[in-house]
Amino acid sequence: MDQETLGSVVLLAIVTLISVVQNAFFASKVEHESKHCNGKGFQRPGSSAFDRVYTANQNCGHAYPTFLAVLWCAGLLCSQAPAAFAGLMYLFVRQKYFVGYLGERTQSTPGYLFGKRIILFLFLMSVAGILNYYLVFFFGSDFEMYIKTMTSAISPLLLIP
Repeated sequence: MDQETLGSVVLLAIVTLISVVQNAFFASKVEHESKHCNGKGFQRPGSSAFDRVYTANQNCGHAYPTFLAVLWCAGLLCSQAPAAFAGLMYLFVRQKYFVGYLGERTQSTPGYLFGKRIILFLFLMSVAGILNYYLVFFFGSDFEMYIKTMTSAISPLLLIP
């Protein structure tokens, strides 16, 4: 793979690998809680602590494919740096959701809502990239620089709760 192609996806690959490590962390928490509750390995006891860890892990796992799809689409079709930044923010929010779910379930709500907003931003970046492709294809008008400038300017706004 040449350096230019690699340079256009390296940030997305880094965020993806960090998300894999985070998934492994979540799975180890489930395993630890399972062993802590009954001492035999992975079985689903009736423990509320285990149920919270297991449910938080399942909830994070259900949104994971959507996150990966919009992360890569936004990064490839629109702009890599804002997509990678939004991806890192999503991983931070997912961690907050997971930890919040282990406490009171109401503590996880801000992380959940913030995560939805980040997924929406990545989705809109993807749509903008697709629209720009077709504008170039049919009309010869390229708005790529405008879209990259807008996404770079808007992505820090994701930090606002």
